[in-house]
Amino acid sequence: MRILFDSKAAQYKTPFGTLRTGENCVLHVFVPRSSGATGVRLMLEDCDGAPVMEQPFVLQKEQDDYRVYRCEFSLAERGLYFYWFYITKQDGGFRLFKQGNDTNMEAGEKWQLSVIPTDFTVPDYARGAVMYQIMPDRFCKRGDCDLTDKLRPYTIHENWNETPEYRPDENGTVWNKDFFGGNFNGIREKLPYLQQLGVGILYLNPIFMAFSNHRYDTADYKRPDPMLGTEEDFRALCDEAHRRSIRVILDGVFSHTGSNSVYFDADGVFGGGAASDPASPYRKWYRFSHYPDRYEAWWGIRTLPCVDELEESYVNYIIEDEDSVVAHWMALGADGFRLDVVDELPDEFVLRLKRRIRQINPEALLLGEVWEDASNKRAYSVSRRYFVDAELDSVMNYPWRTAIMNYVMGTDDGQAFGEAVMTIAENYPPQVLACVMNHLGTHDTPRILTLLGDSFYGPKEEKAERFLTPEARALAVLRLKRAAFLQFTLPGMPSIYYGDEAGMEGFEDPFCRRCFPWGAEDKDLQAYYAALCRMKNTLAVLKNGNVRMTEAGGGRIAFTRSDGNTTAKIYVNQSEMPWRVEDGSLAFGCATDFDGTAYTLHKNGFCLLLTKR
Repeated sequence: MRILFDSKAAQYKTPFGTLRTGENCVLHVFVPRSSGATGVRLMLEDCDGAPVMEQPFVLQKEQDDYRVYRCEFSLAERGLYFYWFYITKQDGGFRLFKQGNDTNMEAGEKWQLSVIPTDFTVPDYARGAVMYQIMPDRFCKRGDCDLTDKLRPYTIHENWNETPEYRPDENGTVWNKDFFGGNFNGIREKLPYLQQLGVGILYLNPIFMAFSNHRYDTADYKRPDPMLGTEEDFRALCDEAHRRSIRVILDGVFSHTGSNSVYFDADGVFGGGAASDPASPYRKWYRFSHYPDRYEAWWGIRTLPCVDELEESYVNYIIEDEDSVVAHWMALGADGFRLDVVDELPDEFVLRLKRRIRQINPEALLLGEVWEDASNKRAYSVSRRYFVDAELDSVMNYPWRTAIMNYVMGTDDGQAFGEAVMTIAENYPPQVLACVMNHLGTHDTPRILTLLGDSFYGPKEEKAERFLTPEARALAVLRLKRAAFLQFTLPGMPSIYYGDEAGMEGFEDPFCRRCFPWGAEDKDLQAYYAALCRMKNTLAVLKNGNVRMTEAGGGRIAFTRSDGNTTAKIYVNQSEMPWRVEDGSLAFGCATDFDGTAYTLHKNGFCLLLTKR
């Protein structure tokens, strides 16, 4: 018989998931009477493996063939901890570790436990909000902007529907200097569309003045790129968005700047930059190994010199000054920031930024780009403190994206999906889980529809004009509808990458960054996304309810969302056999029949049923 402990189940651990400082935690371990065990000890370590606490369990009761041992403790210091058990015997003992949802002697993983601040809060409007991500150059263009100060050289496409430039020059460099002219006024004109869709948060990829079309090579943090318009255009966009109850968050690229920038000025365009003037006030921002031609650059890309984020003059410029970068844009209407490659920003920098934006606006939102489980992320040999110090309100949720993709594509029968969902639910603070950014596509990934319908791995020349066949597209759309259903019913903010709801296709950058197909949208898919948004926006339980898996495997997924008053039961069936599920009020469904007693899900059917307490 196996020793029983599952940190995700209430009979073994309460409360579920993270602890607040000083909050009591109760553990129960079920040990077979036949094992010869005489006791259990809790072994608690910090994130670097150093011992923190050793505490004995007490024998609480005997139940059937088990002795039930109980331990209660609390922790005053916030942080990331790991624990395991030592089982004592008359002749010694052994270590007990985690293996999946089971236990294992002497080998396996340790259980994770995060202790977070008692006053950790996130903006209420972000809980379960629908997010919409836009690359500003590619969404909508209205009117002409003054391009006098636009960094050169650049080209502007004459045709909105052309393929973005992907071919390198004679030296093998792709310059990303082709533009379509999307701008603030174009986005503002389409706000009624976004409002009708059900969007609550608008996330804009970088808008700061830059050379490239993606604008991750900042030239001036305090100026909008001339191609986008003026500060007044941006203010008008935010004002109109706010009138429609839509918040606006900006992409903060603070780990590096562009080499062609006010601050570095490698090309001598601005004058006074770190590379063009030895006495530059920005010289301390950069790390030169040989001035001025050898310096630390992001991923070795010379056009993206890294900054020293803890250089006080840089911190003041970005965060602390009265007219700092974050204060400047929030005064114009921004409601928060998404931090690009946040793992390359020191914790101190992130925490100071969080404090500053909350001083300016107590409802400001701070979101980080993390590709892994952010609760135990290690970067540069340091465990990051995103949650245990309440640095971030939200992160991009790539683990769930992977889990959804694998399930709808049939490479996972649902078991891995269930494990991924509950791992993140356990490891993330519940307030973060309520506003985690659940995305299926972004500017860094191929279009979700393409991924679900085409496995082509050929050269870019072929990818540039390759689109799904009608048969492949029909299959991809069906898969996308199931994937989006899961995306919208799980905890967090479902994020739509501009045009995914309109049926856009495209492989990796730049093909995933084509222009929005105004006038040629997939109307059926748009209507489907609008229905999902209505469901998310009107069902409070999908915004605040907890999540519990009830079935995961054999092609079937079932989980519940519950807030104490209402329970939403979510079912997806990818097995060959029909699945008869319990009764409830149908709030959303596909390929689902009702016989007056219960619902039956056919293959690829899914539904959400509501029951009241």
